[in-house]
Amino acid sequence: VVYLVSQGADPDEIGLMNIDEQLPVLEYPQPGLDIIKELTSPRLIKSHLPYRFLPSDLHNGNSKVIYMARNPKDLVVSYYQFHRSLRTMSYRGTFQEFCRRFMNDKLGYGSWFEHVQEFWEHHMDANVLFLKYEDMHKDLATMVEQLVRFLGVSYDKAQLESMVEHCHQLIDQCCNAEALPVGRGRVGLWKDIFTVSMNEKFDLVYKQKMGKCDLTFDFYL
Repeated sequence: VVYLVSQGADPDEIGLMNIDEQLPVLEYPQPGLDIIKELTSPRLIKSHLPYRFLPSDLHNGNSKVIYMARNPKDLVVSYYQFHRSLRTMSYRGTFQEFCRRFMNDKLGYGSWFEHVQEFWEHHMDANVLFLKYEDMHKDLATMVEQLVRFLGVSYDKAQLESMVEHCHQLIDQCCNAEALPVGRGRVGLWKDIFTVSMNEKFDLVYKQKMGKCDLTFDFYL
């Protein structure tokens, strides 16, 4: 969506692209830092790294950061499905075990609770746009307008309406891709897999780790 808004691209064109080359992941070995350095400004670079590990230019306000947070119950289900779908991960444990690992900060990239709170501490910084996944589903038009302002691109009213429609198409394509589990992108995914006891335990851990933070999430729409 960020690429589409910033470039004014067509969603059908994006579907034919190798998006990993257009939006490389900073910490991945492929395509690698050498390729990233060759990209022309303004570059769009993805990362899952905690705020503290991002390049100093971001901390100094010289680059813009768009952070997307998702409610942790849906996120852990999606993360579990992602682990099971990758041959390199080949995770074959139960969801209950995976969820325990998540609550105990024993998965890749460390603690989700620390990760999201660390970025939330900077959500008022001029170079940071903190977004929520659920808001994208509730009111995509408002989110696109936020991106337009933050990225400093210009659209008239008709172009903006067309862009919102293109973003809807793109999100539908991503959420309904045949390679993904059915409905992986929807809000409230967790209700299909969490047991009552798991949900109670998760709520307790969430309250313990997020209790002092004023960041809130929608767990269903």
